[in-house]
Amino acid sequence: MKEPQILSVFHNSATASARNAAPQPVALVFDACHVGVVLRAVLFVQAVMAVATMFGALNLMDWLTRLSLVTGAALPATLLWLILACVFKTVLARLPYPWQQLAGIALGALAGLYGCAMLAWSGLLQPAPWWGSAFAGALLSAVLVAALVLRAKGKAPATTTARLAELQARIRPHFLFNTLNSAIALVRAEPGKAEVLLEDLSDLFRHALMEQGEWVTLAQEIAMAQAYLAIEQVRFGERLRIEWTLDARADAARLPPLLLQPLVENAVKHGVEPSASGADIRVSTERRGSRVVIKVSNTTSGVNSARGSGSALDNVRERLSLLHDVQAGFQSGLKDGVFRVRVEVPA
Repeated sequence: MKEPQILSVFHNSATASARNAAPQPVALVFDACHVGVVLRAVLFVQAVMAVATMFGALNLMDWLTRLSLVTGAALPATLLWLILACVFKTVLARLPYPWQQLAGIALGALAGLYGCAMLAWSGLLQPAPWWGSAFAGALLSAVLVAALVLRAKGKAPATTTARLAELQARIRPHFLFNTLNSAIALVRAEPGKAEVLLEDLSDLFRHALMEQGEWVTLAQEIAMAQAYLAIEQVRFGERLRIEWTLDARADAARLPPLLLQPLVENAVKHGVEPSASGADIRVSTERRGSRVVIKVSNTTSGVNSARGSGSALDNVRERLSLLHDVQAGFQSGLKDGVFRVRVEVPA
């Protein structure tokens, strides 16, 4: 008989508490290593430059000429700031919060001097406004850093709220009671199946209750979804028909914790439970170049079978956006009696 895992929840909790009690490195208050951040930063600086060059422009052509010249310096300077902030993120994370923000502003001043040097060396700007460029770069970077800090602060409570909502869904009383009743029914007739069922329940609860970081791997989410569906398989028997198509190359993709399991739970709740004949659930993962596509689908007994899953799907969509920003994709819909969810994340 395998070693029981029920008490490992408390062991993990104690380990997590000890780990939390130890000194932790200071977290990064702003992160420039995201495509969405790069796009917004470039557009912000470009918009500021467009407005600034309007002052003194004689006509539209003069404004476009001035804007093109300034863009030739502002765009490389902005990209330099983003690259430096991303490359040195590990170093910045070791600094106290105020010093991280000052470092970001200092990098902005450096980027401003770089842009000014490009114009000065090309002979397009004489005399070169070195001080003005440095302060302009510092001011723009201060605004960017403030926006990124606000984004990071807004992300933490949203992630916590989403996690608490998912934990409540994972530990719903009726799911626990149904699982325990199934185990009781199997104890005498098939004790081996009852043991496996309780071990799956232990794995599911341990994963749900353990301390999670900002993300987990797709392989971990697949393991939890398989444990959940194994429990429901005992309850529904032949009514629950599962098909897995998994790509091992996609296992390292990052997902928010407790993201895949709510999708398969919805498939069971709105596909299997309402139908006397059950439903077919298909879960597939595939790596396509630098992207990973995750699909969860279930047959339904009608349009009404998909109702009620909106809040869970919105929760998944929000947490994907918080982790991957514009790099994440999420689609869901009912077509030809099959409800499909498609998630796309960076590999």
